[in-house]
Amino acid sequence: AGPMCGPSQRGARALVSPGLALLVSLTAHCSHPQAEGASQGGLDASRADLWASASASLLQGFWCQPASQLSRNQLAALIRRMATQHVLLRAWQLSCLANLAALQGLQGDFELHPPDLLLFYNLTQVKKADCRAFIHRAAQGDTELLANLPDQRAALRHRALVCLGGPRPRLSASDLLLLGILVCDMDASSIVAADPHVLQNLQHCPRLTTAQQAALNRLLASGRTVLGPPGSWNLEGLRALGHLASYISPGLWMQLQEAVGLDFFRSIVAACRAGQLRQRDARRFVTSFLEAKSKAVSSPSKRDTGRPCVHGNITAATLHDDLFLVRYDCGQLESCLSSHVLRANLDPLLQHPLPAECQQVVKAKLARVYPGGVPEEQLRLIPSLVYLYSLSEIGQWHITSKDTVVTLLAPDGALENQTEAILQKFLDLNGTVTGALLVAIGGSRLCWMSPRQIQAIQPSEFRLAGALDISSCPQTRKDVLFDKAREAFASASTTDTYYRFMRPYLGGAPVEELRHLAQANVSMDIDTFTNLNPRVLQSLSVGNVTTLLGPNVGDLQKARSHPIISSWLRSLNRSALSELGLDTDPTARVPCTHPPPGVGHPLSALCSLRVLPAGSPPAHLGYLPLAMALPAGLLWLLYGGTPRPSWDHPQGICGMVEDRTAPAPHAGEQGLARGAGCLPRPRCRPQGTWPHPPS
Repeated sequence: AGPMCGPSQRGARALVSPGLALLVSLTAHCSHPQAEGASQGGLDASRADLWASASASLLQGFWCQPASQLSRNQLAALIRRMATQHVLLRAWQLSCLANLAALQGLQGDFELHPPDLLLFYNLTQVKKADCRAFIHRAAQGDTELLANLPDQRAALRHRALVCLGGPRPRLSASDLLLLGILVCDMDASSIVAADPHVLQNLQHCPRLTTAQQAALNRLLASGRTVLGPPGSWNLEGLRALGHLASYISPGLWMQLQEAVGLDFFRSIVAACRAGQLRQRDARRFVTSFLEAKSKAVSSPSKRDTGRPCVHGNITAATLHDDLFLVRYDCGQLESCLSSHVLRANLDPLLQHPLPAECQQVVKAKLARVYPGGVPEEQLRLIPSLVYLYSLSEIGQWHITSKDTVVTLLAPDGALENQTEAILQKFLDLNGTVTGALLVAIGGSRLCWMSPRQIQAIQPSEFRLAGALDISSCPQTRKDVLFDKAREAFASASTTDTYYRFMRPYLGGAPVEELRHLAQANVSMDIDTFTNLNPRVLQSLSVGNVTTLLGPNVGDLQKARSHPIISSWLRSLNRSALSELGLDTDPTARVPCTHPPPGVGHPLSALCSLRVLPAGSPPAHLGYLPLAMALPAGLLWLLYGGTPRPSWDHPQGICGMVEDRTAPAPHAGEQGLARGAGCLPRPRCRPQGTWPHPPS
């Protein structure tokens, strides 16, 4: 998920600095030899209520091995507690938890379980009578979690088709209610043919493919939706579309009544400037709307560097007008914006979701204002422009603050291949890469640091950063990061602690390391397994893999079409495949019921395997209102005793900073004082509707 459009100055100076300061203070707090509220022998009973109040954050650090020691009733209580607390677990946690639930025969209680967990269940064990109820609840989950389990995702779609009773020419409103987020995998023709209620499903999709965007516009143009034909659209109806409005084509915007269009434009820009919308969504809408406006006028204004300013010079007051981009196209922006106004008002200017062409204009003007390079105080205001700068231009920058680094390396900031250059400017001026900085910029940025920069990270800082997600790294970086992680965590007191820290970095592990872990019975999850080095995997025998995965070995069936798994399976003979229970064709698709000749099938996308690219997960549609207390002693068991010092915690800085983290029950100083834990990273889940902009 990308940053919001809100004031850059506030984001850089009022949010980033305290955030980094707090992370640093939390590092010291969490590294204390004995965490508050715990004793050497176990959980301090007098402070157990504090652990219970922070249970969502504690459960965020769920680990399967200690959970495997729970009784059936304890495990059932744990899973129900996760549902009531809306705990967001990662794929590697959910896959092994699903196997534990199946082992204890708990799948039948799926209505009390988190929807995300249902996505990982063995679908062949779902009773026919429970089919619709199971799919309805599972379809409230985040199917992006199945990115490494393509066969499970295909099986889920197939099961949904079976629950609907087979092919039908058009999906009804009740069908769509059942399918939930699974509609995001539908093809374009199915979307166009579906009941107009499909818009409600599409609002929960993290993104739409190009074909799906075209289908959405065809559906809106047909006039079959509650909005009616484009000429009758009103402000309320457009707001109800949520982020889908950002996909509306220029052709449809041209059919809109001008007053309605301008009101909607004004409201979206106002929401963007207030920090309520993501830059990328707002910019996509603005670009499409302005393209429609330029086509609608008889003499479209085109960018012309020689064209004089015809709308009046841009002032500070002009930049606070929500219709600024309607009144000044990119050509007029170039002609009417003086260097003095730009220098003094860069922040309010960049609060607007500028189209790419206008961003180029601003960059060129900044180069004229600052020929020696953009000064650091201004760098913190331009994360939305960073992607336009060459490596040589970045080389002119002066970066001395961690705040600046974090701002420039925000998710919608610098490109991946700009990471090394930005960090190097910081390091050249005596900067250091700390654990807090690594957590702030995220594991994916590690992928684009140079080997030399990675080696320069002190082991103590790497320990404080803890388990960072580097699954997107190229293999060469995974190899370097494994060596650095092993240097940092080699002195862990037990193999279990060592594995907890090393798990995210095992993509760079040599074959000897994996064989050693197999002998230690670590029970590797399938998500981690799919991120191993493909060449190393080829050196593992069936016995090695069976021992390494332990009770999770059955998950190979859910991932057999994954490129790494598929390649390994092709290297095995029939006998070895039979030993794994995978002696059928590894490339075979999940069977699908097809319609008779001549009958259209709106669920064709549910039959074919099409995994969308990874990105921001969709919002949950809701959880059942359950209430069940989990004994404090059970939380202690899941955490293996007392909270360890920070580097002995499997997730680094108090283990609370994860990409899929629910807000801590108590935030700020009060939360720390009461033992609520450490600052979590905000949940990055797109909401089903845009926030209602101010009128």
